[in-house]
Amino acid sequence: MPSVNQEVIQQLNEIADLLEQQGANPFRVSAYRKAADTITGLKHGVERIVEEEGIEGLTALPGVGSGIARAIYEIVARGRSSRLESLRGALEPEQVFQSIPGIGPKLGQRIHEALQVDSLEALEIAAHDGRLEQVEGVGRRRAAAIRAALASMLGRRPRRPSSTGAKGPPVDILLDVDREYRDKAEAGRLPTIAPRRFNPSGEAWLPVLHTQRGQWHFTALYSNTARAHELERTRDWVVLYFYDDHHYENQHTVVTETRGSLAGQRVVRGREAACQEYYRQVEESA
Repeated sequence: MPSVNQEVIQQLNEIADLLEQQGANPFRVSAYRKAADTITGLKHGVERIVEEEGIEGLTALPGVGSGIARAIYEIVARGRSSRLESLRGALEPEQVFQSIPGIGPKLGQRIHEALQVDSLEALEIAAHDGRLEQVEGVGRRRAAAIRAALASMLGRRPRRPSSTGAKGPPVDILLDVDREYRDKAEAGRLPTIAPRRFNPSGEAWLPVLHTQRGQWHFTALYSNTARAHELERTRDWVVLYFYDDHHYENQHTVVTETRGSLAGQRVVRGREAACQEYYRQVEESA
């Protein structure tokens, strides 16, 4: 079996194992294992499909949806899966972003700290909705170049995501998942992992929640980034990774706002206006 196929199979199965250990939806666990079985049955290297057909070729394989196809594409192209690294607690967003031409260590760190995004998919949305070009050192021209690079790396034709797709779940759902996570974490009712970053003792301190709201599947964790540690927000900032039924991944970060009219409220970064409207409606209905 080609070595690239073996690496893909190993990482897909590890994702499935970690999801199962952390109490994720069995449907999602099974989907990754089925995809690994599909790669096992290939008679040639999966990199040939990536080179000749891209994401479309991977999605056409039995049991491989669009989200898992992107995970396979990333493993083939980069040798690593950001999805797996986030489940391990080892994700280093600065390194993920440095895989994009024109982004070095300092800019990668600045983008991560300013936008609070960890994945290429989440960065792509920020590149389309105007947030990326507001980051110091980016600007309109570089943001356009990053959009084009991401379209190529993520294996799809350049296009502007729809407003619905860009936003993902509504803020009331995001805030409800955030509330569930923090309540259960505080009560000690969640499994914990030992993040590899900023954890020299190897302690399993980081609670993980897998939950579902309608078509949306969520993984929630406290932020374990350098910025969260620097500002002592590791028990405040919550990263919500969400997936639809095709396992397409994106994320938002929820924080306690420290200024303005929403001070003291939980707010979804990048969707402050929607949160303002949500709290206004809550107040009116009280």
